[in-house]
Amino acid sequence: MPKNDNMLNILWMLNSGEKLTAKQISEKLEINIRTVYRYMDALCASGVPIISDTGHNGGYSLLHNFIKSPLLFSMDEKKTLLHAALFAKEAGYPLSEALENATSKLKMYSNQEQERLLSHHLAGFEVINRRGYPAVQPVLQELEHAVANESSVEISYRNSHEEQSPNRVIDPYGVVNWNNKWYTIAFCHLRNEIRSFRVERILSITRTSFSFRRPNEFSARTFFMNNLLPDAAGKSGYISLIISGKADALDDLCIHWFLEHHLQERTSTQAIFLLEEEALYTYVPLIILSYGKSIRVIEPQNLKNKLVAVASELMEYYQA
Repeated sequence: MPKNDNMLNILWMLNSGEKLTAKQISEKLEINIRTVYRYMDALCASGVPIISDTGHNGGYSLLHNFIKSPLLFSMDEKKTLLHAALFAKEAGYPLSEALENATSKLKMYSNQEQERLLSHHLAGFEVINRRGYPAVQPVLQELEHAVANESSVEISYRNSHEEQSPNRVIDPYGVVNWNNKWYTIAFCHLRNEIRSFRVERILSITRTSFSFRRPNEFSARTFFMNNLLPDAAGKSGYISLIISGKADALDDLCIHWFLEHHLQERTSTQAIFLLEEEALYTYVPLIILSYGKSIRVIEPQNLKNKLVAVASELMEYYQA
């Protein structure tokens, strides 16, 4: 193992707070004990506050638990974390102040050459998302606290019909960011079942004195996606949707947030989807109409009829 890697490993070992002897370090890293002494001298010379105690209970330790992560990240790791921070910030990450502090520390513990390289990498890397709801930030912070501490919260919630429902106590199992929106997956004591709640529809949130235990192996992501886009495999009542059109339009259609999950086959001029009948005639017509003449429904015929009916209703609505 290279010298630098061994020295970093020694720092990680000492940073655990445990006192280690040169013999223990040499055995763990499988290097000569004299090499350990040389590495210790080099670390001390570079300013690492290593304490060396002699005697029966002697060994090496770090003074006041030496500063952790920033000094031990490689340039690629720093660049990766700063890029990831841009994604998190644009997604409306709830702990934005802590995120800003963390990225500042990464830059702070870099020399001039590293700062120059990081600036070059960040200057050409941008992330653009739709602007979220500013009021979501404090609600997300409370939900993050509730998920981490398994603490129940009471919320006031506005449903999809713009009506405020009765206050309810929920046990937040997780928080999900999907399609530029935040959701919490929680056990609802009012409905006595696990449900998903749009965070921007939470009008108020209050901590309670109650606690809960999240089910073992529970995945908020899996629950959310299974409820949003159920798997069609092995189920009846599903219909094939065949669409032809221009390549660019088909590319965009195949990555549509709703249709991509149902894509079965794609060629250069055609895409085949498998959808539940109700969804096919309820949601798909409005999606298809937005593409105008760049795509064409081949089958089913009933969907073509539905498209004509929806287009006629829109025309009558705007002519009235």
